Amino acid sequence: MEQAIIQIGNSVGVIIPSKFRKQIGFKKGSKVYINIDTQNNIIISKEKKDVTDSGIFNILEGVNKRYGKALRELAEK
Repeated sequence: MEQAIIQIGNSVGVIIPSKFRKQIGFKKGSKVYINIDTQNNIIISKEKKDVTDSGIFNILEGVNKRYGKALRELAEK
């Protein structure tokens, strides 16, 4: 969906369409987090993303189980 950037006081903004706002659960006054990905796409999320959200510790635990011994041996060289 294409949206126009509009003037809001001394700033500019984009209106979030009602159907998206309702689906995500945004309300007037809700906090949102804005980020830009590596391809310059703007990402607006309801919650601040933390590396633990993606299960990074589960991944690291699997890597440690599989390669822990080899990694320790490499570190000692």
